[in-house]
Amino acid sequence: MFRKYLNNTLAAVLVVAVVFVVAAVSGAADEKAPDPGSPEFPTYVMAKIDDLYRGLRSHGTMQMNVKTRHWERSMTLESWSLGSDYSLVRILKPKKEKGSATLKSKDDLFMYLNKTGKTIKITSGMMGGSWMGSHFTNDDLVRHTRFSEDFKIKLSFQGDRDGEKVYVFKLIPNPDSPVVWGRIDVTVRQSDLQPLSQLFYDEDGKKVRILESSDHQEIDGRKMPMKMMMRPLDKPGEYTQIIWKKIKFNINLSRSFFTLQKLRSL
Repeated sequence: MFRKYLNNTLAAVLVVAVVFVVAAVSGAADEKAPDPGSPEFPTYVMAKIDDLYRGLRSHGTMQMNVKTRHWERSMTLESWSLGSDYSLVRILKPKKEKGSATLKSKDDLFMYLNKTGKTIKITSGMMGGSWMGSHFTNDDLVRHTRFSEDFKIKLSFQGDRDGEKVYVFKLIPNPDSPVVWGRIDVTVRQSDLQPLSQLFYDEDGKKVRILESSDHQEIDGRKMPMKMMMRPLDKPGEYTQIIWKKIKFNINLSRSFFTLQKLRSL
């Protein structure tokens, strides 16, 4: 029973991480981007991915659909975030898991299991790899690396793909970077630098998974993808999909909201 609730609650935490990673590169609207042919352009775009959510306050609800070879499930989640260091997520549906919640405070993760009334701190040993059948990894949740600093970035393609003009950036980790991937290909739209996909390779150069973004909408003056899907490439038909139902930015929210007391009282 504990393992079941651990899996469900960790999955909820991952939702916030995915948004940090992929709802990227809109940045400040009035900041002029370097010319795409300049050496500064790849780093500029990756810095937007790194920094979009820093300092941002948000509150929203989302649906997460997970399909594996053995089962399917759907969850409704409510989330609050402050930059990329603080987030709080609680499960609204299904009813039997309602009230379970997770708290991220900088590098610390805590879970509150509503069925048992227990609060658990996630140790470093529990964050060492993929999470019990999830299609995400700990690196999606607590990513200490920065694309703009920990990778060599190259604009590898610009042109038309599937009827969309795009830029594709090839990211190779620096030798001393704490990165689990051998390479990441990041695709953005040329028109507005909105993210379309991130393709992850292992250290042997094999494609492992792809994260796709769609349904880009303008919310509170900034554009972002409202749908995201992670697909493991070695498990055809499996995926984890996230659909934002509503989200608001720059709400009245401070660090004092992200406490263990709040985690238990939601």
